[in-house]
Amino acid sequence: MRPNYRSLFFINPELPSYMNDPKINSLYEDAVKLLQQLISIPSLSREEDKTALAIENFLHQKNIVADRAMNNVWATNRFFDASRPSILLNSHHDTVPANSKYSNDPFDPKIEEGKLFGLGSTDAGASLVSLLACFIYFYEKKDLPFNIVFAASAEEEISGANGIEKLFSEKSFNDLFKNENSFAIVGEPTQLELAVAEKGLLVLDCTANGKAGHAAREEGDNAIYKAIAAIEWFKAYRFDKVSPLLGEVKMTVTSIHTENKAHNVVPATCSFVVDVRVTEMYTHQEIIQTINQYVEVDVKARSTRLRSSYITEDHPVIRAGKKLGKKIYGSPTLSDKALIPLPALKCGPGFSAQSHSADEFVLLNDIKQGVGFYIELLEELIINN
Repeated sequence: MRPNYRSLFFINPELPSYMNDPKINSLYEDAVKLLQQLISIPSLSREEDKTALAIENFLHQKNIVADRAMNNVWATNRFFDASRPSILLNSHHDTVPANSKYSNDPFDPKIEEGKLFGLGSTDAGASLVSLLACFIYFYEKKDLPFNIVFAASAEEEISGANGIEKLFSEKSFNDLFKNENSFAIVGEPTQLELAVAEKGLLVLDCTANGKAGHAAREEGDNAIYKAIAAIEWFKAYRFDKVSPLLGEVKMTVTSIHTENKAHNVVPATCSFVVDVRVTEMYTHQEIIQTINQYVEVDVKARSTRLRSSYITEDHPVIRAGKKLGKKIYGSPTLSDKALIPLPALKCGPGFSAQSHSADEFVLLNDIKQGVGFYIELLEELIINN
């Protein structure tokens, strides 16, 4: 039997004030209902049209005008003032495919023992609906020192070009952030701690070139052996500069391949893939230049879009978060933070370990705390403006 989540929260003087606020309780309840709806709708990357429509309809039901660019949905606070800085509240509504080890129906948003189950419940549905609840809380407020822009983005899980990048390529959206003091809060599961830094990603396609020959004779130049020498370098090399928050640049060879079908032919080529997690201490170009100095293979980067990102610890939103008792850290995982052309904090409810897991779930209490914390964070910014 499913518990009534309303009964999980009650008046308690020891809880943060927002946990006893009827308005926030109502926003929380709406957030849970919306998240259940989103979970029930399959929304793989590039296939988010139905969840985009659900988010649009939710905003329209709240009498909020929503705009859409492909499968990205966005809205601004009612009293938007172009002279003021804007805070972007962003999270994504696409998911990865369901883990093969699911024992539950990944699209059944059931609630059991204070947990909401379903694909995308933690990554990043809980953050999305909590940020949306925060946006609605401030939507009608006049004389805010900043604007608030909500954006539900697509294709985050594949870092697709039609996600947050598509939004910022739209002049009407990009112009919302002309004020130099604009910034973003990106919702991802961080247990509501402050991920101020994030590693970037550089995927390298490497090819060792040799010469074909017969394996029974001393012929050819074995490309596999050349690849092994390069792979050993990738395994052993350490970049000098170490990030205080993100640690070392990390290089991992993740696949290797030759075109050979016959056992008795020395391969002329051998290709392999390297996953490089980049810190703010190096640009992608500097990483590639260093690699080319040491390895005798062809190195091609698939993309240099996914940069490492960092927001300074003295930024107002970080100061506000620390004042509310939160800790800063560096995140090893990527998010839309890497593609947002603004200073950005990554912060959201839920445990990152739940992301992409079988029988994914989020605690209802985490959503409640997410709604309240985001509101408290913006209230703190108002107070200290």
